[in-house]
Amino acid sequence: MKLNQILTICGIAAALFLGAGNVSAQNDNGGGNGGGGGGGGGGFRGMDPAQIQQRIMDNIKDELGYTNDTEWNAIQPLVQKVMDARRDVGFGGGMGRLFGNRNRNGNNNNGNNAPRRNPFGGTPSPEAEALQKAVDDNAPAAQVKALLAKYEASQKDKQAKLTSAQENLRNVLTVKQEAQATLLGLLQ
Repeated sequence: MKLNQILTICGIAAALFLGAGNVSAQNDNGGGNGGGGGGGGGGFRGMDPAQIQQRIMDNIKDELGYTNDTEWNAIQPLVQKVMDARRDVGFGGGMGRLFGNRNRNGNNNNGNNAPRRNPFGGTPSPEAEALQKAVDDNAPAAQVKALLAKYEASQKDKQAKLTSAQENLRNVLTVKQEAQATLLGLLQ
């Protein structure tokens, strides 16, 4: 049972990473086939983000033991809110940048001023973008400090939303489902 849970968590992470990489690659080459790449393998390659999201939700539904679509349809929005809040807290302009399209000088490789897309979904917050711009532009320390305080406050707000979403989900789960959701990383 534990192996199955670990594989599910790894599958969710791989889905987010590979799906985003595929979308990024399509955007970079205009949707063409360019660049070799090994053949499929039944993974998430070639799937659009909505399909990936649906497969993740289907896996969570199975792991939580829902067989009744009516019950799942009541729970699924709560799961989605937790996933969205977790993404915003965990990758809201921070770790997601490690996988982004920035070169050594901190500039976008595509040369335009469009917001950097997070490979795990969404765009960085305006606070993260402002802070990054200040760092990239070598802004005065006082300005960076003020922007850092705004960014940290926005992260605290996002964490509060995550905590609230997790409590709302926890309130409708059985003890076994709560344990499974915790192992899946949905709950803390």
